Amino acid sequence: MSAVPPTVGTAEPRAGTGRRWAIRAHPVSWWTLLITSLAILMTSLDAAILPSVLPQVKASYGLSDTAAGAVNSVFFVSTVAGAVLFGWLSDVVGNGYRRSWVWAAAMALSVIGGTFTFLLASSWVAFQLMRVVMGVSRGGSEPTNVAIVGEWWQVENRGFAVGTHHVGFPLGQFAGPALVAALMSVMSWQATFLVLPLIGLPIMLAQVRVGTRRNQERVYEWIRARGLTTPLPSVERAPAAARSPFRLLRDVLAVADVRRAIMVNFGFLWCELGLMTFLVVFLHDRTTMSTGAAVLASGASGLTGWVGQIAWGTLSDHIGRRPVLVVCVAGWIATTLPLLLVHTAWQAWLLLLLWGLFRNAPYPVIYSVVIDAAPAQAGSSMGLMIGITTGLGGAVVSTAAGWLIDHWGWGATFCVLVAGPLLALIPLLRIKGASSCPNTPEGTPA
Repeated sequence: MSAVPPTVGTAEPRAGTGRRWAIRAHPVSWWTLLITSLAILMTSLDAAILPSVLPQVKASYGLSDTAAGAVNSVFFVSTVAGAVLFGWLSDVVGNGYRRSWVWAAAMALSVIGGTFTFLLASSWVAFQLMRVVMGVSRGGSEPTNVAIVGEWWQVENRGFAVGTHHVGFPLGQFAGPALVAALMSVMSWQATFLVLPLIGLPIMLAQVRVGTRRNQERVYEWIRARGLTTPLPSVERAPAAARSPFRLLRDVLAVADVRRAIMVNFGFLWCELGLMTFLVVFLHDRTTMSTGAAVLASGASGLTGWVGQIAWGTLSDHIGRRPVLVVCVAGWIATTLPLLLVHTAWQAWLLLLLWGLFRNAPYPVIYSVVIDAAPAQAGSSMGLMIGITTGLGGAVVSTAAGWLIDHWGWGATFCVLVAGPLLALIPLLRIKGASSCPNTPEGTPA
């Protein structure tokens, strides 16, 4: 079995091309970037609903913190199936413009799950089943969406494109809790599961409308005419797309940098998902904030997250992926551990705003590492990574964090969570393709 070849376009990237700071792209690339950013916003909004209403869910069903964490675990376990299934399916259907339909199908499950959560929320069994449906949607939409944006932009600006498209996450991390708080002031917490997913309907239509073969051909013609590198040799189906899902996943795991990126991503998500699941509960317990104020403050990192994502993603195009990720590890530790000392609302807001500069930044950089290393299998690669890290990681850490809070308190919980990004340094320092600028021959994945 051979590894994925390093060539990601029709020609070797020209030395120095990737170091130009001015960002230029075809108008359709910019439109795709806007739409995929809104798509990630919807993914973020969906993910923010349950943590924001967790106090109400606990009260409605009489749950302990451990049991409440298990509710979130059901959601994350389901993302494993969604990520692997839709990631593989998007490669089988075909890359580029063909992925739009796969993404729309994944997002449609969120609308279905949200609707039935609202209609059947009085039933504990039905509520759990709808966590499965919305988890599959979350798992399927994100890897497909990342693969889409990676295939509509020149390689030389991949870090910028993936980082910018991921601004939907920090925006959703703030807007989600804010919208939930606003909705709960006029309706039940169950209604939030109905209203928020419906916002994604026009985004789905826009994605299908813009993501056409003709538009992608125009983008690739523009890229070649300027001596830049196309993400794929052509808009036609890549040879890897015809393989079975098991062979695709086997070939993906054969790429060393993909395996290491999965471990790095797991480390960051271990900390983030464990913290965010109980952040509203933590702020309400440790400060004088009401539940509504704690919900709003829990999204504070989203106000600054978009700055970190664009800045660090763009910087990774010029100095390499690895140095940027090392800085992010240090930033996470320096901004999350001090949360243990907060007692007032302004202290919580300040630290969470600072965390926002680093919170979302590592993910688009890690995704760029994966696409750099396995461009012909972007959907399967992203699906596998997001399935393992977000799905399995979120399932384990949600329950583990709840158990730690119940038995050892917040101090021990924070220490265990921060160990995630710290241990991620071990595989991070071994990622070969992330050490230098990824857009020059020296930085091309081996």
